[in-house]
Amino acid sequence: MTSTAPVLLSVVSPVYCGEAMVVELVQRLVAALETISPRFEIILVDDRSPDNSWGCIREAMARDPRVHGLRLSRNFGQHRAITAGLDRCRGEWVVVLDCDLQDRPEEIPALFAEAQRGYDLVLARRFNRQDQWSKKLLSRLFYRVLSYLTETPQDPAVANFGIYHRRVITAVLTMRESIRYFPTMVRWVGFRPGYLAVTHAERPAGRSSYGLSQRLHQGLDILLAYSDKPLRLAVKLGLLLSSGAFLFVPITLLRYWTGRIDQPGYTSLIISIWFFSGLLLSVLGMVGLYIGKTFEQVKNRPLYIVDEEVSDE
Repeated sequence: MTSTAPVLLSVVSPVYCGEAMVVELVQRLVAALETISPRFEIILVDDRSPDNSWGCIREAMARDPRVHGLRLSRNFGQHRAITAGLDRCRGEWVVVLDCDLQDRPEEIPALFAEAQRGYDLVLARRFNRQDQWSKKLLSRLFYRVLSYLTETPQDPAVANFGIYHRRVITAVLTMRESIRYFPTMVRWVGFRPGYLAVTHAERPAGRSSYGLSQRLHQGLDILLAYSDKPLRLAVKLGLLLSSGAFLFVPITLLRYWTGRIDQPGYTSLIISIWFFSGLLLSVLGMVGLYIGKTFEQVKNRPLYIVDEEVSDE
């Protein structure tokens, strides 16, 4: 395929600590994509891995001109790395998958065939996930909370893996907010989605770079970026407490006037102070987080910075 030939399929994969998997990933992608069309490209985005992932990507590019690579100047995060790849892909259809081979490249032909039935995107629904029980539990809990706060159904079995028509990707790329989460952005832009059950494989080497603290931090960012419902819930809670206070005042005055209160209650006073102080601090902290995210966005910094980029062009 020459650089001027129209590209039917683009594959975008963010790479972090993937030294042991890049070679196999490319081999399996090429084998799967050639069953569909020779007009494809593979874009590997090195999110500044501390290992030799970039060296492996360069070797893959030397063996096959359909493989393109770019290396970010620092670790910007998985979803910004996906954005960097999407900014450069040229295909009519775009596949996004992780580099850890838990998303099986062999599922791509089935996803493409399903998309030809009239869907704008086909999302891979993983069954029998090969993850630790704690990760699956946290994922299920997070998506349940996200569904409630965004008032949009979220499926914990669906992640980045899927095939997307060019117009879906174009719509997603118009969203340049600093906090990025590809699955939620895809749901927000709409279009006609399809779903396909796929096999979720075990990770062949290494372990996930996402620890518990990283997952919690990312989850909080996503909840703040895609929902203002926590603020609305805080307002409702404040109104509820105020209503209770208005009801409590006349009852307290009546008890005082009838002589049923002879001295103030130390315990109730201390409990009230601690409760309302904690509530106020929580609400102020929540507002502060939203202001901080707004401050981060209005600075309008680039989503990523490319250090090196190599392709056949």
